[in-house]
Amino acid sequence: MTALASHNTPSYDNTDLPDVQAPAPWTLTGQGYLIALKMPEDVLDSCTFTPSSLRSSRRSKLSIAMLVNYDSSPVGPYQELLFIPGSFQFNDARRASISRIYVSSQASVTNGRSNWGIPKDRCDFEINFNDSGTDSARLTADNGDMIAELVLSSMGPKLPLPTNLVPKAIRTLSQVWEGLEYTLTPSTTGHGKWAKVIDWKFNSDYFPDLAKGRCIAAIKITDFTMVFPEPRIQSWRD
Repeated sequence: MTALASHNTPSYDNTDLPDVQAPAPWTLTGQGYLIALKMPEDVLDSCTFTPSSLRSSRRSKLSIAMLVNYDSSPVGPYQELLFIPGSFQFNDARRASISRIYVSSQASVTNGRSNWGIPKDRCDFEINFNDSGTDSARLTADNGDMIAELVLSSMGPKLPLPTNLVPKAIRTLSQVWEGLEYTLTPSTTGHGKWAKVIDWKFNSDYFPDLAKGRCIAAIKITDFTMVFPEPRIQSWRD
């Protein structure tokens, strides 16, 4: 791997955004990376970010990471890094679930938790998405600790995202939060191109160490419109 590139990027610290209430559904626009990984079982087994009531049911042929720069949302622009370790057994079906997620906006934290049970936490982002073919991001905790650094690149023509070909069952997520199970099926339209990880590193005290895994495939979604619908909510069996 090459060394992480240095870069001068704008800092996105949206702690001054009003803590507005923005109920679902949400429509968001932006760009970002979707990365499919094969993670070592011992890394996933030792992940403390997954709710304890889900850990024993995990299956993980592939894990998913996403780095996203939202240009617009009901709570304004913000950035996001998330990890889906695999699928878990919920009340009525096996579904994927987000186990760790950082965003740059406190309003996104508050509404993500209350609307969909997504376990968002806030940190500072320095992110540089541009047209050069190479993008970078650095995430920093309030105490100055590095959470993650990523350098990613994309190549080739932009192609329409084949969202209509992805079965609803694969696009559906469930989250466990404060005794409730939230289930939702986001939808996305836009364009993407093939991408790759140039380098990345993570502080495992804050985020799973994805550098221990193997990247299977990556896509840069160059422009998207995403809809997060109202979830189905039911009691969670603990």
